Amino acid sequence: MRDASITLTWADGDYTFRLGWGELEGLQEACDAGPYVILDRLQTSTWRVGDIAHVIRFGLIGGGKTPVEALKLVRSWVEARPPAESLLIAQAILTAGIIGAPDEKPGEQDAANPEAPPSMTFPTES
Repeated sequence: MRDASITLTWADGDYTFRLGWGELEGLQEACDAGPYVILDRLQTSTWRVGDIAHVIRFGLIGGGKTPVEALKLVRSWVEARPPAESLLIAQAILTAGIIGAPDEKPGEQDAANPEAPPSMTFPTES
């Protein structure tokens, strides 16, 4: 089942990120823009530094980190580094939150539901 969570290698390890409804509302409020507007800014180089940091922070919270843990990680691995370094991770997190995260290999049918369309893939950094 798709739940908008995505596990990515980031910072000092592998982290689960999830932007559920509540996190998307928090993101919207923090950035004063809707999720698609924020995603558009991230993809068209019109982003604001807060767009990147807030997407990652809310994604970490939705992925199971406490707000304090998420803030510490963002301060250490996002705010203390060049913004563009975290841009692709923010794009992947927000895309998964809006559209859904990939949960199977492209072209493979869901064994439980062979009529389901194949999943989408998202680029990630190695």
